Amino acid sequence: MGRSLVEHSAAARSLYEEANRVLGWDLAKISFEGPESELTQTRVCQPALFVHGLAVLAAMREREGGLGTEPRYALGLSLGELTAYCVAGVFDFATGLRIVAERGRLMQEACEQTSGGMAAIVGEERSKVHELCRDFDIEPANFNAPGQIIVSGEQAKVEAALAAAKDRGMKKTILLKVAGAYHSRLMEPARAGFAAYLEPLPFSAPRITVFTNTTGQAISDPGAIKAALARQVVSPVLWEDCMRNAAAAGADLFWELGPGGVLSGLARRTEKAWVVKCLSEFPDLAAA
Repeated sequence: MGRSLVEHSAAARSLYEEANRVLGWDLAKISFEGPESELTQTRVCQPALFVHGLAVLAAMREREGGLGTEPRYALGLSLGELTAYCVAGVFDFATGLRIVAERGRLMQEACEQTSGGMAAIVGEERSKVHELCRDFDIEPANFNAPGQIIVSGEQAKVEAALAAAKDRGMKKTILLKVAGAYHSRLMEPARAGFAAYLEPLPFSAPRITVFTNTTGQAISDPGAIKAALARQVVSPVLWEDCMRNAAAAGADLFWELGPGGVLSGLARRTEKAWVVKCLSEFPDLAAA
């Protein structure tokens, strides 16, 4: 993940070198070589995604002709919201990486202290998923796209909810392989610790429009951004709302900066007419 960026872009290479200094451990080596079991740990995965997304953007800017046009909007799913704020100038790279590392550490601790799980419910309306969550004492965690909703909570309760979902005519449910119950009340210790960590840090107003997962709306006040970042740890990610509101504000081209193309797929599922490009490794940049 990111190796080709470092091999072909001095700007991307500089970010990975700075990340290693800031973190005090070799993020680049784990990103490029694994093992996957270590890379997918929350405390590692979050910094890895943050650095990778910004390295893609740095490599794009370094090309002849640069970006062509600077982004006017930034949005990110869960951890990606922090990447969006960094792109928007709310904080610098080193500060953002420290914030991300602390978020990952706190969430890793919360995962280890609880027995949480998550599941995807496909093809159902929000109201029916809310009803299922209420009846089984779990919570909606992500509204990713029309008909793709993630639920979160104690593992046993999530499994019971999925069993009942079939009886209620919900045709497709998928138990997810995750370390914990993200974006649920089981992350409350992480939320509290994260809010305390963010409180003294200097944040600037974003230079471009950024949308927060907590409401799906644009956000600009630095104090409100801190509050939203802490609240996001335990509240649903309104990703579909973020995308729709960005499009309504004038976004006519979406760049996904990161591995896997998941967000691109969610965008196309939400609105087929949107122009979406997924950029992850150096050869992808030619398509930008």
